[in-house]
Parts: sequence; C-alpha cells; structure tokens
Amino acid sequence: MTITAERSGQYALGDRLTNRLGYGTMRLTGPDAAGRPPPDHKTAIAVLRRAVDLGVDHVDTGDYEGPHKVTDLIRKALHPYPVELTVTTSVGARWTSEGRWVQALSPDELHRAVQDHLDHLGADVLDVVHLRMPGFPEPVELSPAEPMETLAELQQQGLIRHLGVSNVTTQGFADAEAIARIVCVQNHYDVAHRHDDPLVDALARLGIPFVACSPLGGFPPISAPGLARVAAALETTESEVALTWLLARSPNILPIPSTRTIAHLEQNLEAGARVLGPVELGELDRIGGVVQPDADL
Repeated sequence: MTITAERSGQYALGDRLTNRLGYGTMRLTGPDAAGRPPPDHKTAIAVLRRAVDLGVDHVDTGDYEGPHKVTDLIRKALHPYPVELTVTTSVGARWTSEGRWVQALSPDELHRAVQDHLDHLGADVLDVVHLRMPGFPEPVELSPAEPMETLAELQQQGLIRHLGVSNVTTQGFADAEAIARIVCVQNHYDVAHRHDDPLVDALARLGIPFVACSPLGGFPPISAPGLARVAAALETTESEVALTWLLARSPNILPIPSTRTIAHLEQNLEAGARVLGPVELGELDRIGGVVQPDADL
C-alpha cells in the first residue's frame, strides 16, 4: 500500500484544497517543545522533506515550538516552497529569558511576530496566521477581538493571506469572526479530549476546518484502555487508531500530528487509508464520554 497524505481525503483551508492529514512541528524541537533546538538537525530536515514528498501540503509551526528554531528549519528544508504547500503559523505568545511563555497580544508584539515569521520563513506573505489565545490546558474566556483587529490590518497590508484562531472557545471564535473572516480554528482535540465536540460540529456546518493540534495527546500522549484494545485487535498502533478516529469523526477535522522520525511520520500517514468499523468506533467514542450539546454559531 502506497503511503501518502492524499489517502486521508481533502478539505478546503482558506483558498486551497489540502490533504486532511498535515504535519505539526512541535516535536521537531527539544523535549516538551521547550524552546530547545532539535536533537538531530539533519533528521529534522529529512522529516520535513519526507512529509512533503508523501503529499503533506499543510505544515504548521509557531514560536511555541521554540522561537525561530522551527521556522528556520522549514526554510532550510522546503524553500522555495511548493505552490501547493500551506504553511500555517501562530502568534500571540513570546518566550522569556526566564524560559517560559507569556502572552504577547499587544499591537507591537503582533507586528513584530508577523515580521519575524516572514523573515525567518523567507516569505513575502504568510499563508495562514493563527491568533493563539492564552490558557492551559483549556482556553480562557478572553475575547480575541482587539488583537484580531491588529492582524486584520496586517492582512489588509498584504502580509497575511488568511486568518485563523487557536485555543479559543466558541464565543472566542464568534468574537474573532466579527472582526475578520476566520478560515480555521486550531484547538487541542483528540479521542480522549473532546471538550470541543460542539464547536467541531458547528464549524462543519459552516465549512470551516477544525485543526486538531496535539491529536495524539501532546505531553503526555493519550493513554486509554479502549484505545489500546482497538489497536491490539487491528494489529496496529494506538497512534494510527487515534488519527483514524479523528478522520472519521468529522470531515472538517484536519489533524496535524508531529514527530521527529521518518518511520513515525509514515506510520501516522497510514491512518489515512484505514477504516474503522462500527464496533471499533463505538469503543473509541466511549473514551471521550458523551458528546456535548451542539453549539450555535
């Protein structure tokens, strides 16, 4: 069976039709995405190139993966960028000298972040910029309207092609959408972490993609007996089953799993060709509990 991202299906991201399985760069850097350089520079370059060779046309990055470290890697590995490649990035936080992340939502900070990404990616315009709002592990109810006004101005200046939001509540999305057209929402979502079920469904009705960051659980990874049982029954890995569930959950979900090895990258992409039966889907659905009431946008 040929391993390729095309087998995961396609969905519109902005003005491009992208393969649903993308690639997140969080794990290219050091442990826990703590702003350290990658453990093996050559391997990191090779993983990025292999991802694109296998049809991945949505690569996500941002300063949360380490200030400039991953954007510099992407430029070295992939520039000049293929016309079909969408590189998405996030702004809204900065790395302090004390080694921690703090919000950076002022106009000056957002201007600086966008220009830094342009410079380090070697781009004239950024494909998609997510405004990442604060809060961990869940978003806080803080309106993104004011910082979104700054990004909308930069979009009008031709520095940003499309705008997205990250780590937002349903109300946060609505506030951002009132300022500018939002082409995607990027939140933490996986088979065990399903607080955004209503938002996923509401966005699907609007034709807006929900980008599932940390689709395998992040730090630490998903650990669920039901997931292990399904993987064992299908003689595959828990990661592959978790990604296959996301693809089956809703057609607007775009998972962006991250890895620092080619072998794991290829294993993740195999999820696009797997089909889960009703028994497997039922057991996996029970991991996340009962789906919450639908959201109205």
